[in-house]
Amino acid sequence: MKTLLYFADFRSDTVTRPSEGMRKAMFSAPVGDDVLGDDPTVLRLEAMTAELFGKEAAVFCPSGTMTNQIAINVHTKPGDELICSPLAHIYNYEGGGVAFNSGVQVRVTGDAYGRVTPAGIAELIQSPTNVHSAPTRLVVMENTSNKGGGTCLGLPLLTAVGAVAREHHLAYHLDGARLWNALQKDNESTESYGKLFDTLSVCLSKGLGCPVGSLVVGDSAFGQEARRIRKRFGGGMRQSGLLAAAGIYALENNRQHLQEDHDKIQEMDHWLSSFSWVAERKPVETNIVIFALGENHNAQQFQSFMTEQGIGVAAMDSRWLRLVTHRDIQQAQMDVLHKALHAYHLSFGAL
Repeated sequence: MKTLLYFADFRSDTVTRPSEGMRKAMFSAPVGDDVLGDDPTVLRLEAMTAELFGKEAAVFCPSGTMTNQIAINVHTKPGDELICSPLAHIYNYEGGGVAFNSGVQVRVTGDAYGRVTPAGIAELIQSPTNVHSAPTRLVVMENTSNKGGGTCLGLPLLTAVGAVAREHHLAYHLDGARLWNALQKDNESTESYGKLFDTLSVCLSKGLGCPVGSLVVGDSAFGQEARRIRKRFGGGMRQSGLLAAAGIYALENNRQHLQEDHDKIQEMDHWLSSFSWVAERKPVETNIVIFALGENHNAQQFQSFMTEQGIGVAAMDSRWLRLVTHRDIQQAQMDVLHKALHAYHLSFGAL
């Protein structure tokens, strides 16, 4: 398999490399055995994250997919049902894990930007006393909405949906893979989210620039069961303090730089708005721009053209593409993209 080395990689914010400061923190981290519960650096990261959200426990895992799947498994039992957006990561991008890992089915509601309404949630809730239906046990929200274009849902909407969940005695989980970006954009606090949700998944390997890792947070009873499920899913790591040290460094040093990513994506969105071959753009709020090409253009062709220029972009289907900014995108990468967009326009803009 050919390895592509991009000069400017806009495919995802997961492609970041650890900074020199992060590497030094990882190299010098004291470690133990996390499965046995005595890795001091993991314990510190978990305590920091739990405190940020005002929760009793946090569990460090290899990925956001695992933290979401753990939360779903703890909150449900086989034959139950959860409600989420049709764009949700747990519904589209976690390998059918909801069904495979937990035996749970999904009902969806919401718009093309990842937003739902309290009424839309309430309409889908099925009674546990109706033997003909799968009982609804869980509502999952995703903030920001990846497939929605980095949409920020905001605390008012999330609070209103949470009230519906509470009224019907449903668990409430947040897929916060890019929650740090939403907090930056909306000037919201981690504590407010901790009060609102029963459990939250937060990622370190996207906007914060870590090589690996997510955490799931909740109360102490949830934390204990989450560790059991993490072990069952094969997510127990040993001297994972080396990875946890990157997370500590990121929380202490990298959150304040997220606005730079947001500013860059606004500039890119402005560029795209000037090209006639861009038929549609989803609203840009954080570090993602999703756009559709006109009918005579093909996303795979566009992707191949960019690859030849040393630029990585993500084709979502035959028309829609995604560009994401992150810590490794500096002015040089922006300049290369700008030049390549104009080159594409000169080659194919008249189609």
